Amino acid sequence: MSVNNYLTYGGPALAPTRNPFNYAKFEQINRDNVTPWLTLEEITQQLNLFNDESQDTYLSGLEVATRQAIEDLIGLPIMPISYRVYYNANSLYGVPLSLDLPEVSPGNMNSVGCAPNNNGVQINKVGYWNDDSPPVFTTLTATQYMYDNSGNKVILSDLPSDLNAFMTSPVVCEYTVQPSPLAAYPVIKQAGLLLLTHLYNNRSNSVEGSLRDIPFGVNALLRPYKPLIM
Repeated sequence: MSVNNYLTYGGPALAPTRNPFNYAKFEQINRDNVTPWLTLEEITQQLNLFNDESQDTYLSGLEVATRQAIEDLIGLPIMPISYRVYYNANSLYGVPLSLDLPEVSPGNMNSVGCAPNNNGVQINKVGYWNDDSPPVFTTLTATQYMYDNSGNKVILSDLPSDLNAFMTSPVVCEYTVQPSPLAAYPVIKQAGLLLLTHLYNNRSNSVEGSLRDIPFGVNALLRPYKPLIM
């Protein structure tokens, strides 16, 4: 039965969700290392570097490192990030099948609550290694799966009959997480400026004496925005 038929007859409600999730492993395959998030004007105002452009190159690199640290800390992208996820066939069960995604971003829900490509997650490729010798990677067409943003998973109608039975994780999904709306929140940007100030003022991995976090510092500002992990 096609994915469209499952949608018509209430399929997404039948797609199982495991806890823990059913992926075997995942890896980051692409990340924006160039696009600025905090502007140089915001940074120089924060650091009181008025009319001083001598450090602009250094500050630009520091800004990217700060942005990526904030992304990692709150688990949500400020710039697009792409992942590759692997699935063991033994962990895939039920009809239709679901492929849990480890990292997601908020997107707009349509009237059904599901969309193949919504504003938060773009599915780039879903495929599997077949049972040829040597195995050949087969990419599924977009009509054979859909993204369910109500459950952060890709839904398939069934496993292919020629799925490789000897590989550890023969099913693969590649996707891109789009920037989170949180990136524009002033409280998130202020946390970024605080962290950048710390990195600017401490250019060594060690210091003499001890440092203490200020009240309402980076962790306090970001704590409400860390996603709840079940």
